[in-house]
Amino acid sequence: MIKQGLNIKLGQSLSMTPQLQQAIRLLQLSTIELQQEIQQALQSNPLLEEIEEYDERLDSTLQAEENNDTQSSIEENLTDDLNADTSWDDVFDMSTSDSSLGNTNDATTTDNSNLIETLNAEVTGLKDHLLWQINTSNLGVQDKIIAATIIDALDDNGYLSETIENIHDSLSHQLLIDKDEVTAVLHYIQHLEPLGVAARDLQECLLIQLSSLFSEHDLYQKARCLLEKNLDLLEKRNYIKIKKAYRLSDQEYEKLIKLLQSLTPYPGENFTNKTTRYITPDVYVSKTHDGNWIATLNQDTETRLRVNEYYQNMIPTTGNHNDKKYLRDHLQNAKWFIKTLQNRSNTILNVANEIIKQQQAFLKYGDQAMKPMVLKDIAERLDLHESTISRVSTQKFMHTPHGIYELKHFFSSHVTTSAGGECSSTAIRAMIQQLIDGENSHKPLSDNKLTDLLKKQGINVARRTVTKYREAMTIPSSRERKSLA
Repeated sequence: MIKQGLNIKLGQSLSMTPQLQQAIRLLQLSTIELQQEIQQALQSNPLLEEIEEYDERLDSTLQAEENNDTQSSIEENLTDDLNADTSWDDVFDMSTSDSSLGNTNDATTTDNSNLIETLNAEVTGLKDHLLWQINTSNLGVQDKIIAATIIDALDDNGYLSETIENIHDSLSHQLLIDKDEVTAVLHYIQHLEPLGVAARDLQECLLIQLSSLFSEHDLYQKARCLLEKNLDLLEKRNYIKIKKAYRLSDQEYEKLIKLLQSLTPYPGENFTNKTTRYITPDVYVSKTHDGNWIATLNQDTETRLRVNEYYQNMIPTTGNHNDKKYLRDHLQNAKWFIKTLQNRSNTILNVANEIIKQQQAFLKYGDQAMKPMVLKDIAERLDLHESTISRVSTQKFMHTPHGIYELKHFFSSHVTTSAGGECSSTAIRAMIQQLIDGENSHKPLSDNKLTDLLKKQGINVARRTVTKYREAMTIPSSRERKSLA
């Protein structure tokens, strides 16, 4: 039988206040995300304002405006002195065309005015590019509908992702057509720009380009036969069998390979809209006069805030209770927001400086000298929680003598060396990269060989670990790295 009753229980729990939640959220934001957060805070809180930097060019700007006013007065007087039949443009040609100005510098200035628009302009998509060619062609209305359906079935690489049967079935309810008509339109599209688009596989794509561009080449027949019957030899980079099967001399083989390498396996890759990501470092690392390394915050990304004194001074004189409460609440939020930003900057700087202390060898020699380090190592030295170090090291970047790195790049596991020491996984990756960069392209190093070479350097690592690191660095296998030429 269950009885009801009252019990007293004593315990402790951590309460996440809104201020603490805000501090944690701001700490894990990237620089761009933080700027957006600051702008939102400035718009929503009248007690918060940005400290404007004093513009040293202000005086010169005012002086320039005065000079312009004086010049305008002179021009007006000069215009009045001109003959009635003469206009200002007759005396001073203000055309911006190159032929009238005869000055290449002016033309450059005109082009640079659209630089930002040019940089941000989106690349025309593959499907739009093909549809433009179809719409300006002499195809009939029915064929244009078929073409639009085929183009809609292309993937990002430019290959046809649907079968002829599926495309025909999707059109059969609105058009009286057979499969041969769909195939005919497909062949038409395949010879548009880019050549080989809408191919159903790699072999068809390369054969279309080869037939259209190099049908008169002296090695055309052998190249075509190689693509039709022995494409697997190309994929395996088995150049010995290729030379033997087609009785090619070394010179003919090199010529054949150059011919095939001029073909485009992915016709749609040039139409992919790739946005360049520009990284602004949060921290700069520099060397002091006494030879020590030190981290400094990037002042260009720091937004300086302060409390608006005008609204703050209104609080004591405001008679309305609701208005006074509104100003007080926003004043408290503004002060807390400014303090949180300062704490964020201090935390990032402290973590960066501690990383520098632990990674002195990296700053001198690069990735191969990276010391194994985990989040706990930095957390214990700074008396912070590991989760705080994790938030700080994500999407925060450090400018070093060897390039710009995310802070989490400096944290890695370790592998025991034959001498009893430790080597970081980052250093092992750098060693693997160095070995592969120096290999013979005709005889690339296998993962087993890489493992043996690392063991000779005192790094005891398994072959599967080498394979994992190689794949993590998006380095192809030895078979795929083998050079055909």
